[in-house]
Amino acid sequence: MSHTLSPKTTTVVSGAVATINPWSLVPPLGNLDAYISAANRLPMLTLEQEQEFARNLRDNNDVDSAGKLVLSHLRLVVSISRKYLGYGLPHGDLIQEGNIGLMKAVKRFDPDQGVRLVSYAMHWIKAEIHEYILKNWRMVKMATTKAQRKLFFNLRSMKQGFKDDADVATHRDTLTEGQIDSMAKTLNVKREEVIEMEQRMSGGDVLLDPSPGDDGEDPFGPIAYLADVTQEPTALMESRRRDNLASDGISAALEDLDARSRRIVEERWLKVNDDGSGGMTLHDLAAVYQVSAERIRQIEVAAMKKMKKALVSYA
Repeated sequence: MSHTLSPKTTTVVSGAVATINPWSLVPPLGNLDAYISAANRLPMLTLEQEQEFARNLRDNNDVDSAGKLVLSHLRLVVSISRKYLGYGLPHGDLIQEGNIGLMKAVKRFDPDQGVRLVSYAMHWIKAEIHEYILKNWRMVKMATTKAQRKLFFNLRSMKQGFKDDADVATHRDTLTEGQIDSMAKTLNVKREEVIEMEQRMSGGDVLLDPSPGDDGEDPFGPIAYLADVTQEPTALMESRRRDNLASDGISAALEDLDARSRRIVEERWLKVNDDGSGGMTLHDLAAVYQVSAERIRQIEVAAMKKMKKALVSYA
């Protein structure tokens, strides 16, 4: 049974006739079920009333007329929001976002276009709910382009349709090649886009840096292997320090050695032949300087100690 709006509604209270405002039926705060029940009891507008209020809002910026247009269509928001409960978001939040879309529609509604507000407002209500779902269904944004949005809101229902199909023997979460091709053709998108969106929707959110667990152990998250430790400031400073020691530092330390000690160190530790082998051996150097291999080793040890002290000072 449809109701029409009148400025006042009469009711009998204790034998007397009292006048109440029908718009006071909507509670400002309270239980969601009570809100829905009150919204469904609000009277609907006739075409003449709707156009009168819309023109009054457009021409005179009358807030009261805008309120009557919004309140009379709250049941539409409730009805549309129910279709999006499968995304796991609170029904109250969906209704709230839909109400924002309804208010935007009322503000832009032109009564002279020959379209009822209910038809015009559906687009704005759905658009606002869609935006809310895309922002809050996952921490990571699921869809940014128009094609991705189309896929997001059609993939779930089409996938459920495949599961409900009596011809499907098994109810698997993954799509078959035939189902992917069918979705791509129906939605007029590439099959690769269907596969990508299915993977996005199937995957869950993972914290990059999870907090420690109850056992006190450090958690292992993606940040452990995604972070580039080589670009960490202290690591960069240490790397530069090693590079300086390996070049300028060693050159300065070698300058403090006598010619024989410097050649022994260079031949034993710094020289690399083309074949990858090192420089001269202890016996080779002993033959050059006409001393024993043990004497060459002693000179080498003394030179290395002197170089170490020079490098510490240089650092």
